[in-house]
Amino acid sequence: MPRTRVETRARARVLQGLYAWDLRADEPLERVTSQIWDDLAVSADERRVAGPLIRLLSQRRDEIDADLAEVTTNWRLERLAVVDRCILRLAGAELLQATTPPRVVIQEAVHLAERYGSVRSAKFVNGVLDALARRMGRM
Repeated sequence: MPRTRVETRARARVLQGLYAWDLRADEPLERVTSQIWDDLAVSADERRVAGPLIRLLSQRRDEIDADLAEVTTNWRLERLAVVDRCILRLAGAELLQATTPPRVVIQEAVHLAERYGSVRSAKFVNGVLDALARRMGRM
């Protein structure tokens, strides 16, 4: 079986941190994520890729949420399933970071939605992120 790429594993680690933080948002994202990663013995390679995304989310979450709110016109972000909201925030940060091609960001987010959410989640995530990437001028 082929080994999963470190970037793919790192995205799952960001999702784990975001999910834990979303359930207890009164604590700083970076602290919650660090605790989760320590408990799970997350590798240095995964932390090297995931850490900058967590920092970006910590610093610019309001901006990312505002951008997502613009493209989820029929859905308020706080009403979305926690997994979907976290995947959208992760991908929004990665689109903002602009180091990974938008199609790859969307494909990876859809994969996370299929794995941790549902088929419906995957379709929803795909549509929202396509609109977000276009709104951000990335596609």
